[in-house]
Order: sequence, then structure tokens, then C-alpha cells
Amino acid sequence: MNYTLVYGHLATIIPAFILGTYLMFSRKGSNPHRLIGKLYLALMFVSAAISLWMPAFVGPRWLGHFGFIHLFSILTILSVPVAIIGVRIGNLKVHIGSMIGLYIGGLIVAGGFALTPGRLMHTWFLS
Repeated sequence: MNYTLVYGHLATIIPAFILGTYLMFSRKGSNPHRLIGKLYLALMFVSAAISLWMPAFVGPRWLGHFGFIHLFSILTILSVPVAIIGVRIGNLKVHIGSMIGLYIGGLIVAGGFALTPGRLMHTWFLS
């Protein structure tokens, strides 16, 4: 297996997790929050795009490649522009909902699935 995609995914998702956690607790609307938020969204988008190229090895697969975990990649790719549009038009409810959904769905839930037995991250970090 070529680990280039795995390393690329980890290189984007680990800083995204750190920045996302900071954003959850930082003062909202401040200049640092806005700047870090842009970086966070870029990292999440790139990480999700990379993950679509990574084949699923656990559970049922569609087209011989995609598994259930790829649904989180699609959710992330769709949520990033919704979060951006929401804040740009001043709809903070949409922005906040998208950002919380990205953090919980894209990082916590998907990350939890990535650490389940049979997956590469489980083997690397928990075995």
C-alpha cells in the first residue's frame, strides 16, 4: 500500500483538529478567530478531498473503493462552503451549525471510526 495519501491526510487532519479545538474555545469574531478559521476550513476541505482517494478496507464498498466513512468526506466538502457562505451573508446560525457539524462529524465521529479495529489508524496507534 502506498502511504502517501495517508500521510497527506494526517498532515492536514491533525492540525485541523488542533485548530478546530482552539476555535471552539476562542473569542468568536476576533481577527485571530477569523484567520485561524480560514486555515481550519482549508485544512478540513483538503483533508476530505484526500480521503476520497483513499480506498475503504473495512465494511461494504461501493464501486470497489468507497465505504461508509467516505460519507463524512462528502459531508465535510459540502459543509465548508456552507460555513463560509453563512458567515459572509451574516447568517451566524448557519455558520455555527456548519462549524459544529464539521468538528463533531468530520473530526470526532469520523476520527472515532478511523480508530476502530481493522483500520490502519487502529493498527498504528492502538495495537
